Amino acid sequence: MASFRGPDAVDLSLSINGRTVSVYVPPRRSLLDTLRETLGLTGTKKVCNEGDCGACTVLVDGRPVYSCLTLAIACEGRTVETIEGISQNGKLHPVQEAFIAHDAYQCGFCTPGQVMSIVALLRADPNAREDDVRRAVAGNLCRCGAYTNIVAAGVSAARSSAKGTR
Repeated sequence: MASFRGPDAVDLSLSINGRTVSVYVPPRRSLLDTLRETLGLTGTKKVCNEGDCGACTVLVDGRPVYSCLTLAIACEGRTVETIEGISQNGKLHPVQEAFIAHDAYQCGFCTPGQVMSIVALLRADPNAREDDVRRAVAGNLCRCGAYTNIVAAGVSAARSSAKGTR
């Protein structure tokens, strides 16, 4: 794990996936680079690094954000959740299970961002419908074109959620 030790660096205390961690990073460092390079959480993908693709989507205080456009320093005192943090007790999250069941992961680069966007949607609206899922993932690009399967996975997870199986 890389750590920056320069005169501009600041100490941060972050809540990542339910655990408090301390990092020492430059104030201009993105949350994405802090997660991947400083904390070794590589599930969040670095693809465009410009806020165009959504592969780096994580949840900050329960809302999906592009971690490449979010400064780590802006997350102090907030709750950050990554793809690594949604499974519990060794069991995949229902959205992850739905992605497998509906073959919605293809090459995998967009998958963490897609999953996190749908997780946020279903937490806010367990009865989400197809149009809601489409809107939730509208900012997440899939270069493989698996959109139909991604939406089907989201709808399936919503149905499971609405039945109380989450």
